[in-house]
Amino acid sequence: MRLGRLLAVGAGALAARYALRQTRTSPGGPALERTNYRGRTVTLAAGPALAVGAATGAALGAGSAPAGAAALVAGLGAGAVGLYDDVVGARPEQKAAKGFAGHLAALREGQVTAGMVKVAGVGVAGLGAAALLAADRRVAAHPRRRRAGAFGRGLDVLLGAGVVAGTANLVNLLDLRPGRALKSGMLLGVPLTTGPYGGVAAGAVGASAALFGDDLGERVMVGDSGANALGALLGVSLAARTGPLGRAGVLAVLAALTAASEKVSFTQVIASTPGLRHLDELGRLPD
Repeated sequence: MRLGRLLAVGAGALAARYALRQTRTSPGGPALERTNYRGRTVTLAAGPALAVGAATGAALGAGSAPAGAAALVAGLGAGAVGLYDDVVGARPEQKAAKGFAGHLAALREGQVTAGMVKVAGVGVAGLGAAALLAADRRVAAHPRRRRAGAFGRGLDVLLGAGVVAGTANLVNLLDLRPGRALKSGMLLGVPLTTGPYGGVAAGAVGASAALFGDDLGERVMVGDSGANALGALLGVSLAARTGPLGRAGVLAVLAALTAASEKVSFTQVIASTPGLRHLDELGRLPD
């Protein structure tokens, strides 16, 4: 079992580095260059690289065909719509809508923003992943699931989809400084590498570690593509190991944090909290 987790870590890391090199040197590579918050030129190539690497490692470490398919759907699906938002959302006419409330307001006016496409796409990816997990015998063997009827099983899938999408959104909300999303993902992911479905988290952790130095060094950024993919895969690991009540509890926490982000700046909270500030700044280039 430990060897399988190590192989998932290695596969995620190797796939992420290979995908980064291929993306940076592709004809579309220059279009992914951006200016970060300090005016440095970085590339968003790490986003699709993280999505591909993490999904590959997670699928190989999942331990079953349904769980592996769930990892691919969540990681690649969330990464793809995140990349769409990274590219299309950078256009001037898209920048006015901020946060979920802003995207909803734009939708009420008849404008479908790139951010709203991302929200819907991540939700669909989460639903697909949760439905695939329901086909896994280990997940279905949970006592509460065995006693549930059709309505209960359907509700359980919806809760799983919420966990996957909610975790993807949470990691994305944290991606405002170099290394922050990857640090958060690894801090959550390392404990998840133990126990059931630990291989899913192991693949995501391996891919994150492979790109961590470049992210901290402000040579790349993971963007919505990488942050959404990383969070979605950690959500798969969380959803797979929890029963209906556990999923509901995790989803409640994720919903509360998402709602808080509309009112409070996570960056300001981190900057004003000594322990969090030091962890956030650890390894980052000096100002």
